[in-house]
Amino acid sequence: MAEQTALADIHSEDGGKPDAAVVRDALGVGVAVGLSGFAFGVTSAGSGLTLLQTCALSLLVFTGASQFALVGALAGGGNPFTAAAGAFFLGVRNAFYGLRLSQLLALPRAVRPFAAQWVIDETTAVALAQPTRRSVRIGFTVTGLSLYVLWNLTTLLGALGAEAIGDTDAWGLDAAGPAVFLALLAPMLKTTMERAVGGLAVVLGLGLLPVLPAGVPVLVAALAAPAVLWAEGRRRGRTTQAKPDDVPGEDR
Repeated sequence: MAEQTALADIHSEDGGKPDAAVVRDALGVGVAVGLSGFAFGVTSAGSGLTLLQTCALSLLVFTGASQFALVGALAGGGNPFTAAAGAFFLGVRNAFYGLRLSQLLALPRAVRPFAAQWVIDETTAVALAQPTRRSVRIGFTVTGLSLYVLWNLTTLLGALGAEAIGDTDAWGLDAAGPAVFLALLAPMLKTTMERAVGGLAVVLGLGLLPVLPAGVPVLVAALAAPAVLWAEGRRRGRTTQAKPDDVPGEDR
């Protein structure tokens, strides 16, 4: 049944993107975002984590937003349990990505636990942008593999060179990941409702950033989708009520 559902959501293999184009796009995302692991390594080491702890986070957690939220909270003097809880809730979004990707990828059961490690913002964005199942699998695999290898390598280098780099904020490396993801997301916001959700999410996230703990503004920004859907439902309800009722026998 899952296979049939997934097939219904994928376009025909005819007219799909060439494999080389998919690989090129996936590598571009993997390399661009993977380099920001350097900033994480520096930030993590600066917050007091050891080299082993820093590398373990990238190897096992492998979701940049949650990792930065964790070390950022620790660097600010936050409680370790509170910091971990915030990072966990921020990473819950990947579970929702997995629900969609499980249909599109339709991987064998034995492979799914390993593929789950790569279900993150960037792999999801690249996979959803593909027109066929073959290109979805190629995009997901190449993005996940290149990003995982490079992210962990640059995390190690960043942790080792933390003292030489100094202040990461001055380099702006921590903005590389979000910038790439926004570049991938923007072309997908085609309808007015989608743009409204995106705009409201940005307003909520940035507006609450100074007053809420790290990671929480992102969670609150998720309320943009139900808020816009509720407003759209109200608008359509008023439009329907405003239309005159049909009068039996009356010509239109």
